[in-house]
Amino acid sequence: MPPAPANLLAGLPPSLPEEMLSEILSRPDLRIERIVSTGHASPPGFWYDQPWDEWVLVLAGAARLRLADEAEDRALTPGDHVLLPAGTRHRVAWTSPDEPTVWLAVHCPPRRDG
Repeated sequence: MPPAPANLLAGLPPSLPEEMLSEILSRPDLRIERIVSTGHASPPGFWYDQPWDEWVLVLAGAARLRLADEAEDRALTPGDHVLLPAGTRHRVAWTSPDEPTVWLAVHCPPRRDG
């Protein structure tokens, strides 16, 4: 029998000392996470550089994402999503300190063409 329905926007704390990461689903080649940020950003000089693809969707709040090869941050609001192919250096430049920013992140192997 399937588990009871859950809501990704339920139980959001107004503030957190660190980002809250909750695994929603995990399989050998797939991981889905809910990430809650309350004013969090990547540490100065830190860049994610992952060997897997990551698709992120902002469900609530607001954020700015910086890609290493772009001069400007990408502003994200609810409904905005971005595919970060494996090896795309990126960082969270800012998340709203006034309300929780809720991300849905899907991690999967990079696409293999040919």
